[in-house]
Amino acid sequence: MILEEIMSHEVITLAETNTIQEAIETMRQHRIRHLPIIDKKLHLVGLVSNQDLRDATPSIFRSTYHQDDLQKPLSSIMKTNLITAHPLDFVEEIAIIFYENRIGCVPILQENKLVGIITKTDVLHTFVKLTGAHQPGSQIQVKVPNKAGMLHDVVTVFKEKKVNILSVLVYPNTQDDQYKVLVFRVQTMNPLQLISELKGHGYNVIWPEGLESQS
Repeated sequence: MILEEIMSHEVITLAETNTIQEAIETMRQHRIRHLPIIDKKLHLVGLVSNQDLRDATPSIFRSTYHQDDLQKPLSSIMKTNLITAHPLDFVEEIAIIFYENRIGCVPILQENKLVGIITKTDVLHTFVKLTGAHQPGSQIQVKVPNKAGMLHDVVTVFKEKKVNILSVLVYPNTQDDQYKVLVFRVQTMNPLQLISELKGHGYNVIWPEGLESQS
């Protein structure tokens, strides 16, 4: 999946000449936590977060309360060393960027112009949908040898039992790289027959563990 499919296309922005007070009001009105700062040509020149605004807002504990601070331009507090992405970048790649850099959003640029924005929440919501976790169903994990064709072979059992697969994830076995784990989310609330069939074909079902014996 590419960013163009999940990014916010209608981006709320301000100019670097707008004030801190205007940024606070804009974030409250639109319930957002990040404001890209652009010039007249839609070029990205900076970014202001709700944390930046909190740091710049006069403290109630200051002996002299400077309301003038709220009238300072955003150019005085905005971040300019930004990480950006392209609409055709993959979601997996941007997830790594969020993780490694501990940032809350990434502006999306095309031909040096701001065309969208993506947040950590957008990425998390996307992975929830990709895994099918938002749909009713059951999860089954099968440990198989790490070789070509295993996914095809296991899926054949699902087809025979006429069980619809909502999503499939494949990840290496952390204890033995000679194996991998296939994680299926299936459209059934009672996977007992399917688990029994998988075991009957010699597959190692590692989750749900012991469920068959409880039936």
